[in-house]
Amino acid sequence: MSGTENSELSQDDLFEHFKFIASKGQEPLRVDKFLMNFIENATRSKIQKAAKDGNIWVNDATVKQNYKVKAGDEVKVLFEHPPYEFLLVPEDIPLDIVYEDDAFLVVNKPAGMVVHPGHGNYSGTLINALTFHFENLPNNSSNRPGLVHRIDKDTSGLLVVAKTEAAMTHLAKQFFEKTSEREYVALVWGNIENDSGTIEGNIARHPKNRLQMTVFPDGDEGKEAVTHYKILERLGYVTLVSCKLETGRTHQIRVHMKYIGHTLFNDERYGGDKILKGTTFTKYKQFVDNAFKVLPRQALHAKTLGFEHPTTKEFMRFNSELPQDMVNCIEKWRNYSKQAT
Repeated sequence: MSGTENSELSQDDLFEHFKFIASKGQEPLRVDKFLMNFIENATRSKIQKAAKDGNIWVNDATVKQNYKVKAGDEVKVLFEHPPYEFLLVPEDIPLDIVYEDDAFLVVNKPAGMVVHPGHGNYSGTLINALTFHFENLPNNSSNRPGLVHRIDKDTSGLLVVAKTEAAMTHLAKQFFEKTSEREYVALVWGNIENDSGTIEGNIARHPKNRLQMTVFPDGDEGKEAVTHYKILERLGYVTLVSCKLETGRTHQIRVHMKYIGHTLFNDERYGGDKILKGTTFTKYKQFVDNAFKVLPRQALHAKTLGFEHPTTKEFMRFNSELPQDMVNCIEKWRNYSKQAT
């Protein structure tokens, strides 16, 4: 479709795929470069084609790729077709179901599996699997079948999935009111000073890198976030830690631990895939590279999940074992720290 044909379409004829508001500190920046910072898996050529075809709008008017985005601009990417994540295809993917009854099920999600379809991940997700194995799952407020909460692609562990509208409402209310229990186990860089503590600080998208979240300690932006931690084991240059969530913000543990100077081990998005603590010896570098290979993702596992049963009102708590990749990585550090002492 040529740009002239598309320009005759109004916004009402198109589907919104992305929308961003440029932050107060935004320096003038070409819209194609601006969108590259904001859209995961996007290529410059795709963005430039979208601009050429009249699919990029700023403040309700189409713009070319060389338009300079300024503070406060509303940038949208609109197409004639709905986002692919709305086109859900059930897929026969096996599920590790820890518990199931008429109201809900608890799933142990492997690392590497995306929870719901989104840009760049339209198949192979937990939702594709759930819609294959279960009919008529209730939609949540974002039209995602069964989902009460989510965990990141490269985080392993427990998720609760609602099977009825009543269970969805009841469980979502518990997560909203912070009465559910969620405990994670993380391996982080550095030797954490205190044996336990609480991290507080609002979390919102990073103003410059939209693929990251960041802490706004003054509370001027973002949503309230509270993480309680306690040390499980000190392993020299890394620490094994238990984190209990009081709130459930995107990337909460990853962002909060980085904020206190203890980025998650091998968390690529937040810089944990580099040596952040330790010696300059070549042997040590080789050891860490091997540990990265053993655990090729951020060291985070959703271990425990607790909530009130939507029907019986009994409090239920589910536990999962640490996955083998994390066990192997922790064991490597354990052996290394013993040799180093």
